[in-house]
Amino acid sequence: MLLCYAVMHTQFDYYARFMFFMHRLQHLVLHHLGAFLIALANPIPVFMAAFGRWRLPGLAMAWRPLRRILFDPVVATVLFVGLIFFWLWPAVHFDAMLSLPRYELMNASMLVDGVIFWLVILDPRDPQKAGTSGFGVRFMMLLGALFPQILLGAYITFSPPGLYDVYSVCGRAWPIDPATDQVLGGVFTWIPPAMMTVLGALVVLRLYLHYDNQRG
Repeated sequence: MLLCYAVMHTQFDYYARFMFFMHRLQHLVLHHLGAFLIALANPIPVFMAAFGRWRLPGLAMAWRPLRRILFDPVVATVLFVGLIFFWLWPAVHFDAMLSLPRYELMNASMLVDGVIFWLVILDPRDPQKAGTSGFGVRFMMLLGALFPQILLGAYITFSPPGLYDVYSVCGRAWPIDPATDQVLGGVFTWIPPAMMTVLGALVVLRLYLHYDNQRG
């Protein structure tokens, strides 16, 4: 939570609005690292206990069908990858960076969507007992998210300069060459997210071995 706060509500956020590679670092934290650590903490039982303590049965009842939709493996994976492509579509990105409400919506959606995806991946419960996504399904989700991100990052990295010209229109926070800014942004879209996917696969493998040994 502190990482997410740091990239959204400190001077870092200012740099993320005027430097493409800082923007990609911001979303790396919101969509991957920060969301991964939040999901790894397994916060859902605490939230559900809070709903019960606050006596909000209506909210809990409304949450169940919504959770079934959002936590579906296909839906979670499509949203996880689709939002990256949507917000990095040059025309959409241009509008988002020039509008504070859209900019805040972009960041919030990346964080919420990242948490949902990683909650499905890192759920520590036994899938057979809890009825959650199986470990094989989780590996497929990670593969489904891995390759599109690699392709998108490579496309940004090797595209001609000026793909995201909003940073030239508004002016960059530092005197950096636009081509260098775009290449760095492409690399941060490409390599660190791929590494987070591998890390997620290692956690899933550990969970699988744990429950496999218990059954054995």
